[in-house]
Amino acid sequence: MIVSGKDIADEIIADLVREREGLGPLTLGVVMNAGDAASESFVYIKERVAGRLGIRLKRFAPAEFEDALACDGVVVQLPIHNADELLVRLVPEKDVDALGPAPLVRAPVAEAVSEILVRSNIAALGKKAVVVGDGRLVGKPCAELLRELGSQVSVVTLEQGSLDELRHADIVVSGAGSPGLITPTMLKQGVVLIDAGTSESGGKLVGDALPECAEVASVFTPVPGGVGPIAVAMLYKNLLTLVKIGRRQ
Repeated sequence: MIVSGKDIADEIIADLVREREGLGPLTLGVVMNAGDAASESFVYIKERVAGRLGIRLKRFAPAEFEDALACDGVVVQLPIHNADELLVRLVPEKDVDALGPAPLVRAPVAEAVSEILVRSNIAALGKKAVVVGDGRLVGKPCAELLRELGSQVSVVTLEQGSLDELRHADIVVSGAGSPGLITPTMLKQGVVLIDAGTSESGGKLVGDALPECAEVASVFTPVPGGVGPIAVAMLYKNLLTLVKIGRRQ
């Protein structure tokens, strides 16, 4: 089964439109480096979803971080040169990406993976899971999610583990950002393959897994159009959750 992230995201956004009613004007602040084409592309996608939800998205330079904190939620758009300094100053009540200390919500990509597993009727309990990559946005939160769900989790990076572990994995989540890293011969038949890696190859956005991996996998998320749209929808779900938490305090 090839997962249509767009269809799932559209359903989530429709629910969020109803959930957003009565919350008044909302603004999402995005702190980002100027002139970064990749960041601009990702922020444009977030901006389109914001428009569907009647939420204002406002861009800020890193030097304007304190101004961004006046928004209802804040995204520190990675990569950014002083990410560690900014994230440690990000209050949990505004941290929609769950990148700062003591987040109150789960990272959007992990929420997207959870949604895919639920909709695909995949139980992670007792399964062998391999997470490729250990980054802030994908690897770390997805490994944590799978452990919470009861999987036996291995993390493979350039410094630890081996891609040979993929041969025995029931669930694979990849966020390495390395085009064509995963091929069908590396996988066992029926694997759940969630490709959350994004990079550019030949002028196109591609994932870590070759498209032919869909022939081996029981569940496969393509790039583009798989995890990405769901993760963006989950970011706004986090925003609404944090706004409600803030108003109860």
